[in-house]
Amino acid sequence: MLPLNSLKIVLSFLLVIGSPVFSIPLNTQKTVVSLSARFKAAGVTNIVAGDRARAQALHQAAKTGKHYANASITNVAPIGYTIQVGIGNPMKHYGLLVDTASGNTWIGADQDYTITSTSTGTGNTVSVSYGSSNFSGKEYLDTITLSSLSISNQSIGVAKAYQGFRGVDGVFGIGPVSLTKGTVSNTDTVPTIMDNLFNQEFTRSEILGVYFVPVSEKVATGTLTFGGWNSSLMTSDITYTPITTASPACNYWGIDQSITYGDATILSSAAGIVDTATVLILIATDAFNTYKTATGATLDETTGLLKITSDQYSSLKPLTFTIGGTAFTLTPNAQIWPRSMNSVIGDTSGNSDNIYLIVADIGSETFGFVSGYTFLERFYSIFDTTNKRVGFATTAYTKSTSN
Repeated sequence: MLPLNSLKIVLSFLLVIGSPVFSIPLNTQKTVVSLSARFKAAGVTNIVAGDRARAQALHQAAKTGKHYANASITNVAPIGYTIQVGIGNPMKHYGLLVDTASGNTWIGADQDYTITSTSTGTGNTVSVSYGSSNFSGKEYLDTITLSSLSISNQSIGVAKAYQGFRGVDGVFGIGPVSLTKGTVSNTDTVPTIMDNLFNQEFTRSEILGVYFVPVSEKVATGTLTFGGWNSSLMTSDITYTPITTASPACNYWGIDQSITYGDATILSSAAGIVDTATVLILIATDAFNTYKTATGATLDETTGLLKITSDQYSSLKPLTFTIGGTAFTLTPNAQIWPRSMNSVIGDTSGNSDNIYLIVADIGSETFGFVSGYTFLERFYSIFDTTNKRVGFATTAYTKSTSN
């Protein structure tokens, strides 16, 4: 566990290093790359505001088809999972935020792009808004290396201006290719990294397996499996559900689900999205108010999160998400923010016994829900472009009590 005082260093970033990058032999058409969790210890004003702004921007972008509109920054997420990506020849490594709700890959935030022998400027401009952050710059084609794979002529945005990405070098966009529409001048859409892995025959299927180890664990890492998944990390069969037909969630990794708290339904079947770059679990206002009342929580103005007492924590009931006919349950421990990391979300009291819930109000005019990485840390997830579906399975961390 990271020492609490280390997380309080002003404007500092702590990188939890995972195991070395490794790959499964190419004849299986799968490649596995390790992830790391990056922590932002100060400057965070309100974690909920940032997630809500992102959800509203994604919703509006899908409705209008404009993923390139500028937006003012309102917040920066305190934690995100990053992947080390090699770019160019000679190769230089960049730490990029893993984002399933965007399709563009870009660099130039904490670390500038280095032009090498494989870099080709297209003369096009590129601009993407994420609601709570944005970037604009120029498009290059370059070689991207993931473990033993080298993807040629990959479209990369090189930031000339950006907001909201301190602590990472850019974004690794692994959402649907339609999310790149209109983001690059003189171009309709641009192939994503997942597209090119498939088109250049590095994978047989356009499938991504995502495994996050909860940030409260001593080794907060995970893996991305390109072209498949790792069944050894699962403790159940995979449940698949098709991409929702409901707009605008259908433009993302959108699914239908219902949510119950104990025996009470708090969200009937609704469409929402699964997003690795959102922190919390955001749900519709009516459902949030029902959950708040049922748990007895109060809204903490400093963090924007629901806060409960230790007695209320001991009385928490399971929070169950029914997806594709299967129940995926968050235990009481899985419903709370890691107490040893309270300073990361703006709790300046220094009291690691304060208990905050990870379920928040999504606000108006947006999706029915957004399941962020605090949900995905408890389950293995599969993003299957080939079959237009999302899969989930339990892991060894589904019932972990490390929070």
